[in-house]
Amino acid sequence: MEVDFEGLRENVRFQIENGVHGLVVLGTTGEAPTIKEEEKIQIIKTVIEEVNGKIPVIVGAGTYSTAETIKQSKIAKDLGADGLLIVAPYYNKPTQEGLYLHFKSVSESVDLPIIIYNIPGRTGVNIEVQTLARLSNLDNIVAVKEASGSIVQVMDTIEMLGKRLTVLSGDDNLTLPIMALGGKGVISVISNLLPRPVVELTESALKGDFNKAQQIHYKLLPIFKAAFIETNPIPIKTMMNLVGMKAGPCRLPLCNMQNHNLEKVKKVLALYEDELKLR
Repeated sequence: MEVDFEGLRENVRFQIENGVHGLVVLGTTGEAPTIKEEEKIQIIKTVIEEVNGKIPVIVGAGTYSTAETIKQSKIAKDLGADGLLIVAPYYNKPTQEGLYLHFKSVSESVDLPIIIYNIPGRTGVNIEVQTLARLSNLDNIVAVKEASGSIVQVMDTIEMLGKRLTVLSGDDNLTLPIMALGGKGVISVISNLLPRPVVELTESALKGDFNKAQQIHYKLLPIFKAAFIETNPIPIKTMMNLVGMKAGPCRLPLCNMQNHNLEKVKKVLALYEDELKLR
């Protein structure tokens, strides 16, 4: 299965035209774990070339190995990345001390801004607030993508570290509540398909117009839910393909969506017919 690089360029242009504030390359939705190293290099090059300095490009470089994460981070920097998204090591379930030493090692090895990605449902380990507090003392650790699903943890993080770390939502359906608590935005899945309303939601919340942000939130809520009806990125890639965008199939071990869920997704897409016509 080959990467459609022209389709990737089209998707990048679509995002920029619709006002996104930055792009994350090789994240979860980009199926980073199943992308070969030579493909990763070409993907990063393609996106940075197409963006041409208009918005920041953040590269997902986290793995379950500290040495490999440092290697991938250095490659991203050499290719011109503006920052890094580093997920907590998955499968090997390090202790909090191990997490601290992992991120500290990456921070000291690569001079780029780092967004820590906390998603215990995928990694098997939660980056606790006290660990984040220690990491926030490192100059180039600037933000956390918070996908723990715990509003309590989000509140504690913002209350304790909000002046030192930017807190970003890692769940589309929690963007509004996280921003109401002091978060500054989202690294979004749904933005791949509907960037404009996601931008409008976050910009409204940043301006303090929570009435408008709430209206957009509830308008998007059915598709927020549909995006996780099966493992991400199966649903979002399915939806993009259904409306003619260049997403392509998932790579094994991810597979095509089950038929009964496919019918549910089609019904949800019908709710956004007007928005999708504006693509």
